[in-house]
Amino acid sequence: MEELDDGYSMNSPRTVLSFSKRENQKRRTTRGGSSDFLHHHTTTSSRRHPSSASGPKPSEVYGFVGSITTIVATVIFLAWAYVPEPWLHSIGISYYPNRYWALAVPTYGMVAIVLALAFYIGLNFISTPSTTSMSMVFDEFTREAADDVKLAPGDQQQQEAIKPISDIPVCKVNNLMFGGDSKRVMDRL
Repeated sequence: MEELDDGYSMNSPRTVLSFSKRENQKRRTTRGGSSDFLHHHTTTSSRRHPSSASGPKPSEVYGFVGSITTIVATVIFLAWAYVPEPWLHSIGISYYPNRYWALAVPTYGMVAIVLALAFYIGLNFISTPSTTSMSMVFDEFTREAADDVKLAPGDQQQQEAIKPISDIPVCKVNNLMFGGDSKRVMDRL
């Protein structure tokens, strides 16, 4: 591994890039003085960053290859499914799967997707507790409302203190939504 003069090793692209920038700055300051250094900064700031000019990102390449592959596979599938057999034999294509699979595979795929969705919805219904279960009202994350905030006696902020976060009890929500004296319930909240 090559060691640099200031003790750093060139083992990452970032180190190589920063080393080359330092070397360029040293050369410019020793050659042309400050005017050449200013010219260098104004011209390089308008150019693209060197790391972005190294080529396309892998995700762009995978996307391009994937789209081309999808188009070619679709054309091959449609030719296999719709072109008559004598035409395929005249081109020289004699080995291909039975045409039954041109309909069977997409149909099996669509049925599998519908069954997977039905299975997922069924699992959600099975794992959800009933509406009469207490776990629908209380769980390990439930916070009971505190009676009062404890502050030092005579503190002026005691009347203006904000109550800690807590869950609103179901009976208060039911009274507020479905009957009862809503003003009295709101005063207790």
